[in-house]
Amino acid sequence: MPTINQDEINKTVWSACDTFRGTVDPSIYKDFILTMLFLKYISDVRQDKVEELTTQFAGNTDMVDAMLASQSFKIPAGSTFWDLYEARFEAGNGSRIDQALHAIEEENGTKLKGVFQDISFNTDKLGDEKQKNDILRHLLEDFGKPTLNLRPSRVGSLDVIGNAYEYLIKHFAAGSGKSAGEFYTPPEVSDLLSIILEPQQGDSICDPACGSGSLLMKCGKQVQKNFGGSKQYALFGQEAIGSTWSLAKMNMFLHGEDNHRIEWGDTIRNPKLQDSNGGLLHFDVVTANPPFSLDKWGHEDAESDHFGRFRRGVPPKTKGDYAFISHMIETLKPETGRMGVVVPHGVLFRASSEGKIRQQLIEENLLDAVIGLPEKLFFGTGIPAAILIFKKKKDTNDVMFIDASREFKSGKNQNVLTAENIDKIVKTYRSGDNVDKYAYVATLDEIRENDYNLNIPRYVDTFEEEAEIDLMAVRSERLALQTELADLEAEMAAYLEELGYGA
Repeated sequence: MPTINQDEINKTVWSACDTFRGTVDPSIYKDFILTMLFLKYISDVRQDKVEELTTQFAGNTDMVDAMLASQSFKIPAGSTFWDLYEARFEAGNGSRIDQALHAIEEENGTKLKGVFQDISFNTDKLGDEKQKNDILRHLLEDFGKPTLNLRPSRVGSLDVIGNAYEYLIKHFAAGSGKSAGEFYTPPEVSDLLSIILEPQQGDSICDPACGSGSLLMKCGKQVQKNFGGSKQYALFGQEAIGSTWSLAKMNMFLHGEDNHRIEWGDTIRNPKLQDSNGGLLHFDVVTANPPFSLDKWGHEDAESDHFGRFRRGVPPKTKGDYAFISHMIETLKPETGRMGVVVPHGVLFRASSEGKIRQQLIEENLLDAVIGLPEKLFFGTGIPAAILIFKKKKDTNDVMFIDASREFKSGKNQNVLTAENIDKIVKTYRSGDNVDKYAYVATLDEIRENDYNLNIPRYVDTFEEEAEIDLMAVRSERLALQTELADLEAEMAAYLEELGYGA
């Protein structure tokens, strides 16, 4: 059986979206496509295993069933993708798919508990019963094509499936407008954060606003890359939106990230990542791209927060940026804790309660770096953002400012950080040195003098002086041009006179 390459599977899965295009909004059908990819993959894995075990145990069905029970995902009878595919011409495709997903959920206990409860194929959003049935029949047929045979014996590495899932999420984000930021961080920004934070073997890594989980998994990949494929790390996350939480869970499994704990709930109002005593869990690495300036973030309950997260001050009612920052700071381990968070620029300089929180964080010597990013990097917003790096234990009380806002690859709708751009930021950060018009290491006294304002232009001077104009040289050039023009006029007059057009 020929193997499949990444580009082929990406294109094939993306073309399956044609079933919905023009009929259903991408923000709705993304859940159907991604869930179907997950179901198809675990069904094909099972199919591969059934054939392998049937051969191995000479058709002994009892032995085959016993071995299947030990597989990563259990699929009860009648609930595989292929069972649904065979019944696709019958009425009730929507309810049949939902029943199959819930049966799989039940069969796999805590592993898939609640993963499909916020995703329903039997919905009026797909039209009346006949239209819905036709759409879902086409969807099953799209995923049943030979080009989407996802058996391990054909696709090889699990990464191929995980990468296809990420490919879909990225393309859905590109077309989802403002809502995209709810579930996806651009891969280049995730790369930058994961490299700067340097996750190590044995680290616990958390994203309290994890979306579909891509940033978390990038941190895990850094450990694998730097420690010979080691998976000695644990991933933790929390996500407020049910369907996005489901995507994160499926995304983890499709990337082979079994050592994870992803909770569903509002991180600020109801943090779920708690220890056995009801306190907040603490992590080596905490990173996030929270929603920018979230309104209605939980201001009304912050004053009485029994976790003490807002002891430095309560953020304003309509801007939740410092609510997430405060939460993240309180979940850092005291010795190894380090943190990277994406924020809008207002976080750097807004006054009032935010200014007081910012001052306190700086005076506690927690802030390590401020990195300005280019505009139009993030889906759903064109505004430039910044990354704040915090550390629980620093060697100095300096803060590095990096202005990386002018170095990027332009795109029609989105700008992109190239590998070279990322490498320059990382090398500059790690060197800790000033770089003319790019980076500056500010002392605590300098920041105090600026009244704790972290606006990057106050520290990194990017002003380009215009070249001095040599007026005498300009005058000489002007006189030379006048002489040349006079000669040309005389030459032209002679030609005209010769042709009989003289005065």
